[in-house]
Amino acid sequence: MLSLLIALPLVGALAVALLPQRLSKPAGLGVALVTLAISLVAAAQYQLDGGMQFTYTADWIEALGVHYAVGLDGLGLLMVLLTTVLVPIVLVAEWLTVEDESGRGPRSFIAWTLALEALSLAVFTATDVFLFYVVFEATLIPAYFLVGGFGRDGRGAAALKFLMFQLAGGLVLLAAVIGLYVVSAEAGEPSYLLTDLAALDIGTEAGRWLFAGFFFAFAVKAPLFPVHTWLADTTEKATPGTSTLLVCVLDKIGTFGMLRFCLGLFPEASQWATPLVITLALVSIVYGALLAIGQDDVLRLIGLTSLSHFGFITLGIFAFTTQGGSGAILYMVNHGLATAGLFLLAGYVYHRSGTMSIREMGGMEKVTPVLAGLFLIAGLATLGLPGLSPFISEFLVLLSAFDYAWWAGAVAVTGIVLAAIYVLWLYQRTMTGPTTPAVADAKDLGVRELAAVVPLVAALVFFGFFPGPLLDVSNPMIGDLLTEVGVSDDPPVVSGEHASGEEAH
Repeated sequence: MLSLLIALPLVGALAVALLPQRLSKPAGLGVALVTLAISLVAAAQYQLDGGMQFTYTADWIEALGVHYAVGLDGLGLLMVLLTTVLVPIVLVAEWLTVEDESGRGPRSFIAWTLALEALSLAVFTATDVFLFYVVFEATLIPAYFLVGGFGRDGRGAAALKFLMFQLAGGLVLLAAVIGLYVVSAEAGEPSYLLTDLAALDIGTEAGRWLFAGFFFAFAVKAPLFPVHTWLADTTEKATPGTSTLLVCVLDKIGTFGMLRFCLGLFPEASQWATPLVITLALVSIVYGALLAIGQDDVLRLIGLTSLSHFGFITLGIFAFTTQGGSGAILYMVNHGLATAGLFLLAGYVYHRSGTMSIREMGGMEKVTPVLAGLFLIAGLATLGLPGLSPFISEFLVLLSAFDYAWWAGAVAVTGIVLAAIYVLWLYQRTMTGPTTPAVADAKDLGVRELAAVVPLVAALVFFGFFPGPLLDVSNPMIGDLLTEVGVSDDPPVVSGEHASGEEAH
C-alpha cells in the first residue's frame, strides 16, 4: 500500500507532463484525489497501538546494507494525511491562476506538485536512513522548479537561495549518513535500517557528532534560527500554492527528522544538546514574531510567522515529555492547516488587489465579507485562539516548556502575545477601514475558491473541539519514543481524598 501511495503521484507527474494542456488540470487533480483516498484507506486500517505498520523491506544495495524499507507509525501517518490533503487543495486553489514564466499554462506546476507529493510521502514512510537521505535530497528538485518557475519577480534569486541553504544542510547530512555506515560496519554487518541502527551502541562521542550532522540538516529544513534566512524570501516570491507546499509539507520534514532520527537514533546526544536546542527554539519563537510584526508584504509576513511556530514545535520535541511530544506532533498538523489557509487566502487577496503590500490594502471586509471572515478565522487559529485546533498544540507545548524550566515557559508565552499583535494588526490594516482603490471593485470568493479553503477552516474548528483523534494516533508513538530515549514523565500527584476515602494519585 505504501509503495502504491508513493508511486501513484510520481507516475501521475510523468503522465501530466506528457498530456495536452487542457487535460493536465483534471488529470492532476484526479491523481491527487486517488492518492488521498489511498491514504484514507491506510488510516482506516491503522491500529492505534503504536509501532510500525504496513512495513515492507527489500534489499537495494546489499554491499552497503541499504534497503528499500517503508512503514508507518503515528507520526508518519499524520504527516502522510497532511500531505495528501493539502496537495488537492492547492491544485483547486491554483486552478485558474498559475502559469509558468513562458505563459504555457499550469501543466508543469501540476507535474512538479505531484512529484513533490510523491517524494514527500517517501520521506515520511522511509525506514531506511539511506533511502530517507535520497528522497530527502530529491524533494529539492520539484521544490526548486516550483519556486523558480512560478510566482513574482525575483523568484529566480529566491529559488537559488533556497537551494543553496538546503544543499548545505544536505551535504552535512550526507557526512552523518556515511558516519552511520562506518559505525554499523564496525559493529558487524553494515545496515541502514532504523531497527538495526537503534540497537547499536554508537558511543557518546560518535553519537554527538552524528546528532550534530542530522540536527543541522533538519534545522535548515524546518527552519530554525539562525539558518532560516531563506524562508521569507522564498514565501514572498513564490506563489501562495507553492508556499503552502513548502512551509506546510516540505518544512515538516525537519521536525519529523528530529523526532525520527535525532531522538530515535541518538538519545544521549539529544539530551546532551537540549539546552542549546531549547535556546534556539526560544529565539526562533520571539525573533520570528518580531520580524513578522514589521513586514509590509503579506506572504513574507506569513512565512516569518512559521519561524516562530517551528520554534514552538522544536521546543515541544526537546522538552522530553509526553505532553510536549504530542503537542509538537499536533502542532505540525495544525500549523499545516492554519498556515495553508492563510497562504491561499492571501493569494485570493492578491488576485483581487494586484498587490501584496499591506499599506496599499484596506477595507476589504466591505466588498469581500466572506473572504475577510475566513481570513480572520485562519489568522485567529495562527495566534492560538481557544476553540481552534492550534490552541491545543500550543497549550501542550507550553506545559512542557514550564515543566522544563519556568523561564523557558515564560519566554515562549511572549510568542503568543506577539502573535496576537501581528495577526490582528494584519487583519486591521488589510480588511478594515476605508476601502482603497486597489480593492474597491473586488468580488467575493467563488465556489471553487470556497471549495479549497472551507475544508481547512472546518478542520481547524473540528479539531479545536475534538483533538482526540489526532492525539490517539500520536500518543502511542511518543510513549514508545520516550521509552527508547530512556525518559519517563513524572506522574502528577494530587493531594486529597476520594469520596470513598482512598488517596488520590
